[in-house]
Amino acid sequence: MSELRHSAGAKLGVLGGMGPLATIDFLRKLVERTPGSADQDHIPMILHSVPQIPDRSMAFLAGSDIPWAYLVSGLFTLQNAGAQLIAIPCNTAHVWHKRLASIASVPVLHIGRLTGEAIGSGRAAPHRIGILATDATLRADIYHTELGLRGIAVVPPPDGDQSAFVMAGIRAVKAGDVPQGRLLLEKAAARLAEAGAEAILMACTEVPLALDGIDLGVPTIDPTTILAEACVTWWTTNFAPERAVA
Repeated sequence: MSELRHSAGAKLGVLGGMGPLATIDFLRKLVERTPGSADQDHIPMILHSVPQIPDRSMAFLAGSDIPWAYLVSGLFTLQNAGAQLIAIPCNTAHVWHKRLASIASVPVLHIGRLTGEAIGSGRAAPHRIGILATDATLRADIYHTELGLRGIAVVPPPDGDQSAFVMAGIRAVKAGDVPQGRLLLEKAAARLAEAGAEAILMACTEVPLALDGIDLGVPTIDPTTILAEACVTWWTTNFAPERAVA
């Protein structure tokens, strides 16, 4: 039988819904990476999934703060329900991360920072990484700063590719047409590799839904997985069940 140590009802809070399928992908990766042999070994969590949060990329590019109130409401809902750590499986929502973290009473993980740390800790970190992300994630430098600190250059798609392949591919996945998204995003990734990218950073949570398992000729880096692994580390380090000795 498992007994929790130190948990006092500790829960992970997931600020999701951006988009719904990407949130499910994060939860699946979280469960798959949690060590355990019984239900009771897994991470207790609270999911706030509200797809009606206005489009983060469109808002940021238009100079609008309209998603803020929705994100704050989700944050407080999770905190009030007992969340002791917050994960946001949406890259573009991290435009508002600093402000959210400043009003939160619990830690709020930063997907870009975690990814930079994970890449930088590798034995053979790539020098040039191609990035597949929304226009706003690129404009807000959510990854550029973290990778630049580690001497890694970010290779963005050309403007034409960003619109025709990346954003169109992301929209296709959000619309439920994953095969079309795969075709577009695979084309964008191939062109980044041709431009000298040594790895492809799937920096929008819709991108892994389309490209997971696809051989792009260069390694892929999935921040969704890195975020899930950070949550698992938090749980197993502090609250994982201990098996009683018979």
